[in-house]
Amino acid sequence: MASSSVNEAVGAIGESGERKWREKYARRLVVSDLLVLVWVIFGVQIAWFGLDTNDVSLRSRFGDLGLSYTVISVVILVAWMSILSIYGTRGYRVIGSGSQEYRLLADATLRVFGLLAIVAFLFKIDLARGYILIALPLGLVVLIFSRWMWRLWLGVQRANGQYSSRVLLVGSESSIVEIARELRRQPQSGYVVVGACVQNDIERSLISSAGIAVFGDFDHVLESLRSSGSDTVIVTSADALPATKVREISWGLEAGREHLVVAPSLVDVGGPRIHTRPVAGLPLIHVETPRYEGGKKFAKRAFDIFGSGALILALSPVLLTVAMVVRLSSAGPVLYRQERVGRNGQPFEMLKFRSMRVNADAELQGLLAAQGTSDSPLFKVRDDPRITPVGGFLRKHSVDEFPQLLNVFKGDMSLVGPRPQREGEVRLYDSAAKRRLIVQPGMTGLWQVSGRSSLSWEDAIRLDLYYVENWSLTSDILILWKTVRAVVSPGKDAF
Repeated sequence: MASSSVNEAVGAIGESGERKWREKYARRLVVSDLLVLVWVIFGVQIAWFGLDTNDVSLRSRFGDLGLSYTVISVVILVAWMSILSIYGTRGYRVIGSGSQEYRLLADATLRVFGLLAIVAFLFKIDLARGYILIALPLGLVVLIFSRWMWRLWLGVQRANGQYSSRVLLVGSESSIVEIARELRRQPQSGYVVVGACVQNDIERSLISSAGIAVFGDFDHVLESLRSSGSDTVIVTSADALPATKVREISWGLEAGREHLVVAPSLVDVGGPRIHTRPVAGLPLIHVETPRYEGGKKFAKRAFDIFGSGALILALSPVLLTVAMVVRLSSAGPVLYRQERVGRNGQPFEMLKFRSMRVNADAELQGLLAAQGTSDSPLFKVRDDPRITPVGGFLRKHSVDEFPQLLNVFKGDMSLVGPRPQREGEVRLYDSAAKRRLIVQPGMTGLWQVSGRSSLSWEDAIRLDLYYVENWSLTSDILILWKTVRAVVSPGKDAF
């Protein structure tokens, strides 16, 4: 009886703590999406036609339809909300982290207005083009901003252990420790590690020493799942468990409340590159090889040209002001020119506002040796004595990097990509790090918005390789947005 009561209590906790938060959060997104779209659609209608739209009616090939734009706005609102639901933009698998949520929002929005355009063309309905062309991009932008605000709120909740799945890890000792470390480092992903199941006493001891509670062995996974209050089993190593055992675990899970996740032996591979195809009962995973040619290459270059050109024009007063401050604050040139290694190992001259005293490069090796990092491919000096007083501010807020917009416009660099490094740093690359060189180097990158100078070389290269292997225009936009936040509020990670 006591065991039954405990199981019922744990089940109740799992029900309220796992399913309930998903339903509650999805309802909140429905309400916020509805408010956003009502504000955008009817706001654009009023701005375009005025307050009295009853006299504005639609005409088609069949004559006057007798429909006002208020009716059309309601139809667009209902269609937009419906397609947002159909495309799963509020699903728990896409919320909280990554770019998939934003990509689905964009896809759903384009489908709404694509459908509207088809209907208008087939029936020759004379829709006001300005009304449509303003509502589309404005609605998408405000939707994305709304979801971003919700994501910030959700990240705070998950950092406190709320609104997350409680996870039991099952597999080998090394794979459990690795995955637990990654999940704990990224609480915004929504997985809280409760404990683990391993097969032998040696692994149990090693995992316990790593601070992970052990609840049982492979024969007692389901019992451990419920006694720990978890709702998700993650199989961290397929080699550690036979396929029949994994299937047996899946059969014993309660549908809709308990979940099974299998972590394949793939690292740093983005979702769009992964496709699952069942063949003869085997869930085969297809991983597409990244390609940087054709339409993708053209889209990135076009984005760089228009983006850098617009920023050069917008920031020209700032650039001139900073140039004057640098020139007057210390002896030496305004711009610092240094040879860096670009795509495919080709050297180029990178521009920066000078933030150090003249001939600072001659002191670099001595400073690196003094702090014991001369053999690391990341030449960073803490408390660098070569930095001028003005240069310290410029570097902390990354203002010294602004002249690289000219490098981007010219084609030597991209707005987003792995940071270009010196030839001496590149000589220390291993075979994995050399893959950074297959794409254009960038003004900002994934590791710059994920910790900047506080990251180790291993973490920095892992983030850069993830970007190289999984590039998309959406990820570039997200990184640029995070870069703006990092520049405005750099924190202690910048030096």
